[in-house]
Amino acid sequence: MTHRRPELDLLTVAARWADPAGWPVALRFDPAERWYARLDVGDDHEVWALSWLPGQGTDLHDHGGSAGAFRVVSGALTEETVAAGRLRPRLLPAGAGRRFGPRHVHQVTNRGPAPAVSVHVYRPALLRMTRYHLVDGRLRVAEVAEAGRSW
Repeated sequence: MTHRRPELDLLTVAARWADPAGWPVALRFDPAERWYARLDVGDDHEVWALSWLPGQGTDLHDHGGSAGAFRVVSGALTEETVAAGRLRPRLLPAGAGRRFGPRHVHQVTNRGPAPAVSVHVYRPALLRMTRYHLVDGRLRVAEVAEAGRSW
């Protein structure tokens, strides 16, 4: 009889890393660009911390075939996904989280007045991300970024 290892719940992993006091790096906020740091890497996943000052956000992007989850540790973030040819926003306050599959495309922004912090987990580790533009209701590839380049 073969025993399978239970499936790792990425949102649960993100919740385990929700306290910046336990991080191997100091939390920072950078007014020039979003700050991020890899907190942990396992056999089949990796964990990242991100900080977001008001107005900071990502481009519309995927995760290169990796599934993932993220949890808002403090502040609030707005995630936008494409549905029916347009961006649909979803506000995620502190404590909220989101799981997503390997084909998920979104953009995340701090639209609030206060700084925000989030923890992101990816399986497998990120090797690339594709950035998109939404043109006439359709996703168009803008750039493919390989690991090691600025996300």
